[in-house]
Amino acid sequence: MAQLHPISSCSSTNLLSYASNIGYARIHQNFHCPQKLTSPHELGVTASEFHGRAIVQNTTNFGLTRQNHAVRAVLASLNEATTSSGVDGNVLRKKLNKVVLAYSGGLDTSVIVPWLRENYGCEVVCFTADVGQGLQELEGLEQKAKASGACQLVVKDLKEEFVRDFIFPCLRAGAIYERKYLLGTSMARPVIAKAMVDVAKEVGADAVSHGCTGKGNDQVRFELTFFALNPELSVVAPWREWEITGREDAIEYATKHNVPVPVTKKSIYSRDRNLWHLSHEGDILEDPANEPNEDMYMMSVDPKDAPDQPEYVKIGIVEGLPVSFNGKELSPASLLAELNEVGGKHGIGRIDMVENRLVGMKSRGVYETPGGTILFSAVRELESLTLDRETIQVKDSLALKYAELVYAGRWFDPLRESMDAFMKEITKTTSGSVTLKLYKGSVSVTGRESPYSLYRQDISSFESGDIYNQADAAGFIRLYGLPMRGSCLCLRKGL
Repeated sequence: MAQLHPISSCSSTNLLSYASNIGYARIHQNFHCPQKLTSPHELGVTASEFHGRAIVQNTTNFGLTRQNHAVRAVLASLNEATTSSGVDGNVLRKKLNKVVLAYSGGLDTSVIVPWLRENYGCEVVCFTADVGQGLQELEGLEQKAKASGACQLVVKDLKEEFVRDFIFPCLRAGAIYERKYLLGTSMARPVIAKAMVDVAKEVGADAVSHGCTGKGNDQVRFELTFFALNPELSVVAPWREWEITGREDAIEYATKHNVPVPVTKKSIYSRDRNLWHLSHEGDILEDPANEPNEDMYMMSVDPKDAPDQPEYVKIGIVEGLPVSFNGKELSPASLLAELNEVGGKHGIGRIDMVENRLVGMKSRGVYETPGGTILFSAVRELESLTLDRETIQVKDSLALKYAELVYAGRWFDPLRESMDAFMKEITKTTSGSVTLKLYKGSVSVTGRESPYSLYRQDISSFESGDIYNQADAAGFIRLYGLPMRGSCLCLRKGL
């Protein structure tokens, strides 16, 4: 933070909130100044300067208090912003030294690079995470980034970490959002944001930035991870600050700043792809009454065009986590990649749903999760052998909350971490294998086995046995039905 300086004149403003350390230190310092400014932007105040938690309100008449040192420091920093210049001589919102930008190489993030330099006077380090989106999306990124004005591009292969530390815990927990969504994008954002925090430390950056819009869930997922892992980092979210409103504005800005506009054909859909899934939004999907076009799908074939013969697969599981496919032990990412191929060939894992976004609106999305759908079916089925009734019921109830936390970007929340410890403990005996039949879009369980199975054929059999005396059921039924019998007697007596 800047050094303290005397305050001569300023707006009649009450700074209510300023993010500090892991919590949010609240400032209730009021002060009176003769001149009143009409908007918080005249002070250079933006949400991202204060880690997304700044609130500015106009007031009327206040006096300085003896605790005003915090306000003086904030205003001194703002005063610096109004006297510093960016690369083109423009007035800066705030002076930053180096920003790590989540970079894809598309139009939006290509434009963000010069915008950051122009408005924050900083160096820009572009960061790209390989979470299984495909090699075609990683080609030529360094040239694009540097042509846009970045000083460096950092690419990290996060596929194994993504599957091992994020996907598999959700799989073990049985986390499904609103009955259908297997949380593909929700799980990817925290692993990317975590890597960005690491890169920021490596390159000495004092800020991070992303290209998420102000309407979506991803902005929350990125920023909550930043707050949890390094609350000292400033966060810049251009879509909540700039005047660019669409693709044409972005192209015009890119042309003005000599940024090469990506020449790839613009998809009519908004897509997000990683090793777990591929999501589709936008265009005709914005009307929930419209059926998706078949040519939209990229990971799976139309079930009617899938092979006419079913395929059987066997998934090996140890303590609630998949470890093998058809007897072959594989790393988490390799296992998922192979199942994506097999599942996609049979049209497995297509989901069409209307979901509730975290920010309050409903949205319609179509998801392809072939390998994930197979794995969820296998793990869930094995639990039917290894977990008792009460444990399954508690686990299923917690899985709903677990999914909500992940969807809302609260991966590093102590509650999710505590719930994950519970899930890990109760699935210690969920080991064994499950055989599944894949056929024209469906996944059917055909067999399951476990050394920890609670299933006893000698008890369950309809044949007579020494362990279970069927005559004992009469007494059980009388005791189990006692409340019902008592209620009926009261009703008959008119009580």
